[in-house]
Amino acid sequence: MECHRISATTTGSLSCLCMLLLFSVHLIACNGARVAPQDSKSTEFIRASCAATMYPALCFSSLSSYASTIGTSPVQLADVALSVSLAGSRSASAALSRSVAGRGMAPRVAAAVKDCLETMGDSVDELRESLAAMGHVAGRNAAYQINSIQTWVSAALTDEDTCVDGFASGAMDGDVKNMVRSHVVYVAQLSSNALALVNGLAASISRP
Repeated sequence: MECHRISATTTGSLSCLCMLLLFSVHLIACNGARVAPQDSKSTEFIRASCAATMYPALCFSSLSSYASTIGTSPVQLADVALSVSLAGSRSASAALSRSVAGRGMAPRVAAAVKDCLETMGDSVDELRESLAAMGHVAGRNAAYQINSIQTWVSAALTDEDTCVDGFASGAMDGDVKNMVRSHVVYVAQLSSNALALVNGLAASISRP
């Protein structure tokens, strides 16, 4: 009899557990059905916007994980793109500093590295200024703020290109040149994409 009672209790518990699991799965499925269309819509918005950039694959891969933040807002898209570019620029500057620290280099190469680090520092400052201006895009002077952002990002992109150009000479150390390019070219591509998305934002605001 005791064994029978335990078996019945266990069977009842398992039945309750199964019902709870089925209910949980149902809730998850329902929530997924509600969230998925919005995520899909945002992802397609990012993909379509990135198609207008110079590096669409990089654009999409660097921004798609922020789909829930971006939604379908051109302002949020540009803001996130600038944030990603700023983070990349800071990371590249730090990596370059670590890579060349204590490394013996020819005077010409050392000078090029020094100039590169300075221009990358300028790039970080300019991207920071562009993000600060993004905070005022929704205001009355939106067009003016976007024009300022375009100026800041263009300057940052020029600085990044200048850094890479400093190692264009064939006389430069190949290892150092490759190291610089591996860090800075990626950041320059992020900045190029961010500028294209800011330009798209400017066009959307100027439309009646």
